[in-house]
Amino acid sequence: MTRPLIEDISDTARWVAYYRALESERPDAIFRDPFARRLAGARGEDIVRSLPGARAITWAIVVRTRVMDDTILSAIERDGVDVVLSLAAGLDTRPYRLTLPPGLRWIEADLPPLIADKARLLAGEPPRCALETVAIDLADAAARRALFDRVGGRRVLVLTEGLLGYLDRREVGQLGDDMHAQPSFQYWVTALFSPWIVKRRQREWGSALKAANSEIRFAPAEGPAFFRPHGWELGDYRSFFVEGRRLQRRPWYFSLVAPLTHIPALREPILRSAGVITLRRAQRTES
Repeated sequence: MTRPLIEDISDTARWVAYYRALESERPDAIFRDPFARRLAGARGEDIVRSLPGARAITWAIVVRTRVMDDTILSAIERDGVDVVLSLAAGLDTRPYRLTLPPGLRWIEADLPPLIADKARLLAGEPPRCALETVAIDLADAAARRALFDRVGGRRVLVLTEGLLGYLDRREVGQLGDDMHAQPSFQYWVTALFSPWIVKRRQREWGSALKAANSEIRFAPAEGPAFFRPHGWELGDYRSFFVEGRRLQRRPWYFSLVAPLTHIPALREPILRSAGVITLRRAQRTES
């Protein structure tokens, strides 16, 4: 029997790590992740080479990575964040590669097999801050709330780099509610995509992701406003389109799309089709 291209959610972490490896090996890399190729392994490379359209989104993952790096570092320096809680951390290596305050607490939470695999692959590599790892199924609401209860800290930034896409609206709302129940949780950094972007990915990768129970689902038509009833308001939106141009990591077709952004009716839908958002704690409102 032929092995599925993507067997489970852990393979998506290897997939993303391979993009970081590709960028890190460029002479003009906009970040360097010396661990990425080791973490991606042959599995991550096979996925990118074999999955239709996977190579074409390299630029987007690279831009997402760099923008999130900058956002986190700014929140630590400017806003006094003393704890970063990374949910579904996957094979992220920020605690090992970013210049972080040694006293910063960084908590990585993910499924037990992925936590164990990452620990094995990074054995002997010293993190640059106070790193904790938590083996947990974040779909278990009771376990998730227990984790949140013991995070502590004065100003916590929650990072959900690739998590939300795999959840549905109800699950994302519950996650937001649980986070808002913690007064120290002040910032939430995540990626957000529009429905038309997700529909395109579903057409390209739907069968492969469905077989691994890893379908991409979350793409609220209302954009960041989705989070407001759950106690989170938009602080910053960094468009992949804009940041890709700034960082010189935009695909060839951007030159075809760019003129459309001068049309008022199209500017917002294009610029906010995909990006990194920073949400700030706010009062909850009725949905």
